[in-house]
Amino acid sequence: MTQLTAAITVHSLEQALGAAVRAKELGADLVEYRIDTFTDDPDDVTELVQRSALPCIITCRPVWEGGAYDGDEQTRLSLLEHAGVGVRKPVYIDLELLAWQKSANLRQKISLVVDDPGRPRETDTGLILSSHDFERRPSDLLRKVREMGEASLCRVIKVAWHARSLRDNLEAFELVGQQVKPTVALCMGEYGLASRVLAKKFGAMLTFASIDGDAGTAPGQPTVGEMKGLYRWDAINSQTRVFGVIGYPVGHSMSPAIHNAGFGAAGVDGVYLPMPIPPEYEHFKATVSSWLGMKGLHFGGASVTIPHKENLLRFVKEHCGSGGRGEVEELAERIGAANTLHVREDGSLYACNTDYAGALDAVCDGLSIQREGLSGRRVAVIGAGGAARAVVAGFAHYGALVTVYNRTLEKAEALGERFGAEAKALGDLSASEAEVYINCTPIGMHPEVDASPIDISDERSAIRNHFGPGVVVFDTIYNPVKTKLLRDAAGAGCVTISGTEMFVRQAAAQFELWTGEAAPLGVFRGVLNEKLKRTSNGL
Repeated sequence: MTQLTAAITVHSLEQALGAAVRAKELGADLVEYRIDTFTDDPDDVTELVQRSALPCIITCRPVWEGGAYDGDEQTRLSLLEHAGVGVRKPVYIDLELLAWQKSANLRQKISLVVDDPGRPRETDTGLILSSHDFERRPSDLLRKVREMGEASLCRVIKVAWHARSLRDNLEAFELVGQQVKPTVALCMGEYGLASRVLAKKFGAMLTFASIDGDAGTAPGQPTVGEMKGLYRWDAINSQTRVFGVIGYPVGHSMSPAIHNAGFGAAGVDGVYLPMPIPPEYEHFKATVSSWLGMKGLHFGGASVTIPHKENLLRFVKEHCGSGGRGEVEELAERIGAANTLHVREDGSLYACNTDYAGALDAVCDGLSIQREGLSGRRVAVIGAGGAARAVVAGFAHYGALVTVYNRTLEKAEALGERFGAEAKALGDLSASEAEVYINCTPIGMHPEVDASPIDISDERSAIRNHFGPGVVVFDTIYNPVKTKLLRDAAGAGCVTISGTEMFVRQAAAQFELWTGEAAPLGVFRGVLNEKLKRTSNGL
């Protein structure tokens, strides 16, 4: 069983002991005490181990290995020795492979306080031999792993390196599975989260997390709370299917919180991760191909956002063209972008666009009609960018009479021609008589919350006459939930639809495609609203 280990940088005895209590409350299995700058008094380390609320690892990492200890080796060795003096023993002592290999004195001293299979003694403390590279994947990584495995006193092999891409995580998984001794292989930095969250799936000895967002001991450590809550640590097993959101950047995405909560509510054995991939198609192709090819990963698909929607379409089309099995949704092909990758049970790929589906379902719900009921209805779409492209395509496909309004008429005309819609300048909106108005511009998005693409608050304006009971106003912006456009429209008596509804429904379409289960819309809405509330409060 992979143990969730809370990493604690020790500043004082009481601070560290309090942090261990907190780690236990959060559900951690172990704590790692980083005593790099804690003390020069070995008795302090002994007391730390004796009073710890959880079983512990003792680590004193020198500066040359990325830690903070800059004293002499004899003092460091004394601190580590005294960790095993009391009645309670640390579960592990962590030592750098390089230090172990360089110093016969260190090997001799440490051998007296750790478990030795050839010499039974009254201690269960295991030795972790470790190696870290905070800049890159070391060229001699495999040699280091082999040498750790060959060291007779080494109970656990640990390697950590700064990931160059998401593909590094796959090597970490392979290292865990290939070794004859329990192994920890972690990737650091923005690309390394998967190696930490999925450590349990691949049977790593342990993984590390911080107690709060500011107290990690390595770049990219999630918190214990995120591991247990957001990423559903307790539910992960070797068969758990893996999903994610591909984008760049992607750390701000609310999709992991929504989909992971959905998996929990629906009883789906899945986990959903952020998947940052640089913008170039070569990066997208190499990364997605490697994740699809990783045996035992059970990669089931992904949400795909900016800047990779066109890359997804190209990838699946190339996959099909080179003899692979797959399909591109017809409307996604016409839109020229896909936001969803689905790996079907037979291994074939399916690329589709749920953005338009989310918009359609949000408006149809507001009108209390089915999609077929959109036929002949007048729809005004404001904007001619990527969001408008999906919206126009979807509504035109179901027979709505769509008119695109944009400040640059040429862009509106190009979009309208592509999908059989009319195109007009934004100034002509005052003469419209649409039944549905859809804002696809970013005007009114946080933090510019007092802006609106349409001024309907002025009762003297001509456009105000077109807004009233029976008219639907839909804003694709979801932060804030109630934009100025929606507030003004509600004041005029219109039916209003927030962008949160489109976001929830496009996510629901993805969820149902991947799982075959009905999406828990109430859970999705609750999670999204809570995330937006926290964002607006600066939390």
